[in-house]
Amino acid sequence: MDILCRCVNASFFLSHGMRQDVECYLVLLGEPAAPKTLLFKGSELRHLNPDERSTGARIKKALDTICGSEFRGSGEGIYVRKGGLERLLSEHEFAILDENGEDIRDAEDLPISLILSDHENFSEEEERLLSNLRKVSVGPQVLHADHTITVVLNEMDRREDGTT
Repeated sequence: MDILCRCVNASFFLSHGMRQDVECYLVLLGEPAAPKTLLFKGSELRHLNPDERSTGARIKKALDTICGSEFRGSGEGIYVRKGGLERLLSEHEFAILDENGEDIRDAEDLPISLILSDHENFSEEEERLLSNLRKVSVGPQVLHADHTITVVLNEMDRREDGTT
């Protein structure tokens, strides 16, 4: 749970504000009723605090929300549905963050949507689903998932501001 909270917080929090133009999906495989996908929409998020405990409470509330195959709100800017990675891949064009991918600093165009794993590697089934995706790397070292998100968003910020 701590990794999930850190990833959500890294996706949205700035020093004195929140990113409005980011969406963060969490694909959760734990029981009961797995898989579930949580969606956090920066443009709608309210009352999200930067501490892991409150973020964890928001994730738990979303997981406890009765849902079906379509997203259902569990709080301002937080949605949950049944379904996992395969469905998400069919709905959006993603690239995968992979240490063997193209260096993000050398990439002429940055992918808009990126997938990364938590502390565990992707399963064989997930690897199969992801095998045809563009691979992008944040550098020569393998980073924690939340740190990777920070690096990617920083690169996007720099390009948007014209500093890179």
